[in-house]
Parts: sequence; C-alpha cells; structure tokens
Amino acid sequence: MFRSLRFRLTALFLAGIVLSGLVASLIAIRLFQNYTRDQSVNELRRSASGLAQLYAESAKNASDEGKAAPQFAAAKLELATGDSLYYVGTPIFPGQNSGLKPLSEEQVQVGRQVRETGKPQVFTFTPPGNKHTFIAVAWPVRLQEHTPPFGALVVAKPERELHDAWVTLFERLALAFVGGLVVAGALVFYLSRRITDPVLQLSAAADEIAQGRYDADVPEVRARNEIGHLADRFREMASRLAEAQALERKFLMSVSHELRTPLTAIRGHVSALREGVVTDPELADESLAVVAAETDRLERLVGDVLDLAKLDAHRFTVLTEEVDMGRLVDRAYASFTEEARRREIDYLLDERGRPVIVSDGDRVLQIISNLLSNAFRWTPDGGRIELALDAANGSVSVEVADSGPGISSAERVRIFRPFYSQDGKGTGLGLPIARELAVALGGRIELDSELGQGSRFRLVLPSRD
Repeated sequence: MFRSLRFRLTALFLAGIVLSGLVASLIAIRLFQNYTRDQSVNELRRSASGLAQLYAESAKNASDEGKAAPQFAAAKLELATGDSLYYVGTPIFPGQNSGLKPLSEEQVQVGRQVRETGKPQVFTFTPPGNKHTFIAVAWPVRLQEHTPPFGALVVAKPERELHDAWVTLFERLALAFVGGLVVAGALVFYLSRRITDPVLQLSAAADEIAQGRYDADVPEVRARNEIGHLADRFREMASRLAEAQALERKFLMSVSHELRTPLTAIRGHVSALREGVVTDPELADESLAVVAAETDRLERLVGDVLDLAKLDAHRFTVLTEEVDMGRLVDRAYASFTEEARRREIDYLLDERGRPVIVSDGDRVLQIISNLLSNAFRWTPDGGRIELALDAANGSVSVEVADSGPGISSAERVRIFRPFYSQDGKGTGLGLPIARELAVALGGRIELDSELGQGSRFRLVLPSRD
C-alpha cells in the first residue's frame, strides 16, 4: 500500500500542502507580530503625547490665570485608556498625588535620555512586583514648546496582550489550515484516483500482454491529456502486437505452404528420375527443368526473407554505380511479356526518356520486378498493365499501373507491412521489401489507388546532377 502510486501521490501532494501552509502561517504570524507591535507602539506614542500635551496646556493655562496646576489623576486615566502610567526619575508633578508610579533605578537612564534629548523613547521593562514584561513609551513633558522637559511620562501595556492577539490569530489560522487540509485531502484523493486508476488498468493490461494475451481490455480514457495519450498509444501498441502475431502465424503458414509446394514438386521429379520411372530423355529434361524452376522459386523466397531481415537490422549494403534506367526498365518489362501474352493482358511500355542515375542497379531492378509481380498478381486476365519511365525535376520515376480491383484507404498502409496479404495468399514480402529498398536507395514509393479503378505504384529515385 505505502509503495503504491496512489498513496505516494496523495502523500506527496498533502506534504506539499502542509509545508506550504506551515510556511505561509509562520510568515503571516511573523508579519502580524511586527504589525501588532508597531500598532501598539504607535498607540502608546499617541496616548503619551496626548497626555503630556494635555497636562502641559492645563498647567500653562493655570499659570497664566495664577492658579495651581491641575491634579493629574493617573488612576482615572488608566481606567479610561487601559494603559499603565509611570514616571521616570524625578517626579514630574511635585506636590501632587498624581497616582503615577515610579520606575526602578534601571529605567532612570531612559528618563535621563528623554530629558537630555527631548525625544520620546521606546523600551521594555518589568515593573516592580510584577512578573510580566511591559512595552512602554517615555514621552517628555514640558510646559512650553522648545523648552527643556522637566520630566518623562511613561505609558505602558503588558506584552502578553500582544501575545494573546498572536495566539488568537494562530488559532484561527490553525482552524482554517485544518479545514483547508480536509478539503485539499479530498480533492487530492479524487485527483489521485483519476490519475492512478487508468495507470493501474494500463498496468494490468500490460501484464496480460506480457503473458501473450494481446486482446487485453485497454481502458478508455476520455481526458485529452498525457494519460489519455498513453492509453491511446497503448491500445494501438496492443493492436499492432496482435496484428503482428497474426501476421507471424500467417507468415509461417504461407512460408510453409510456399516451401512445401516446390519441395513436393522437386521431390516427386527427383524420385521419378532416381527410380527410373522417367526413361524418355525429353521427359527427363522436362523434369530437370521443373526442378530448376522450383529451385529458383525457393531461392527467391529465401532471398526475400533474408533481404527483409537485413533491411530491418540495417545491415543492408547498397552499391554505387551508374545505372542506365532505360536498359533496366526494358529488362524488367521483358521478364513479364510471356505471362502477359499467356493471360492476354494489354502490357504497355512508355519511356519518356532514358536517364542514367547513380544507384544500385540490381536493387532497382528488384524493386521494379516486385511492383510488376504485384500488378500481374492482382490484374485479371485480359486486363491492362502499364510500365512507364520518366525523368523530371531532379528525379527519376518508374510507374506501374494496373487495372486490378484497387486498394482501399485502410489497406494502403497495411500492404507495406511484412507478411501482410490482402487475400491471405503469398508471403506478403514483395511490397515491404520494395519500399525498404527504395528508402535505402534514397527514394520512395508512392501509391495512388481507388477501389474498382486499379492502382498506380510510383518509384521515385534521385537522378544524377
């Protein structure tokens, strides 16, 4: 379970979400701490400044009117503001019961800095008899502007109030994080199933195919993404493997039949000659001619299989020589004239030039012969076959057109696959070998065909510049 793709994807996504949430929460808390501290300091500044200014204005007005300075009621102010009020160093309201609490000697230096610089100071301290740390602002108190301060008023609040705000934020973030984690976990689990289920089904299908069951059920993935593309290619692979297996069986059956037929004929004639059944010299010559023809047939079959194996293994050697295409096409044409006469096929040759190219003459002849052999195989008696040679635009083309049944669009790719035969007869090697040889010679084979309209194969080779 823990090694499954589904568990790892879910765990990885959730770990990423948790890590991202923790980092975001820590950053948010840190920013909130700084923000709340700055806000608290600003509030303390405003309170201290307002109180100091209020007392200074009241004292100045009383002085102008010849009255005593107003009483500073620290207890009421603390109750109204929620802050704690202190003074640093010398009492700033002598002769009054102001209610301001003095700070310890270690904060005297702060008051001295306020009186010397005339500027407020921010500091932290622990009040006498208290265990909590306070954050405070010491503000200079002066009766008139631009005069030295005669004291320092301190407004403070416990730092635990800031801590309480941080804890509240943390609790809310934790609650939101847990809720988000639940939602994200459900979403991740759903997505992981969407991703891993097709993969697991493909894995099961792969196991079946590995055991030779090429008809395995490949899942249909509707999503047009990488998984869908993988499923489509996997289905195509399974189909091609099944087709390859069928072609292999068909090839073995076809080759066995193709080998057995000439071997049977050879064995029969050889046995007749050895046993003295055939005594007439003419009959003996005919038997030897049959043996020779069937031997040539076997040689061609074995040669086709070897050529295909060499081409597939890229171990095919191509010679380079000057090839007179006119003479070569004449030779290929002449090889089938007797069959055309015997079957009353209208056999035509059209040469629009006699170019000379640099290529492998024997292999070019083999390609043309394979195309002609395919044309004669599918053209009915009394039909029409045309062999044409032309040179134009830096290339040489040899066309073989027939009046056979034509080839459907679905069959145009399959006929160039090894061992494939439309009618289940023959080895299905002629056209695949012709195409591979054409590619090896730097050319190609083109096909134009329609059902009921015959076929036109075109060999295109580069000409000599």
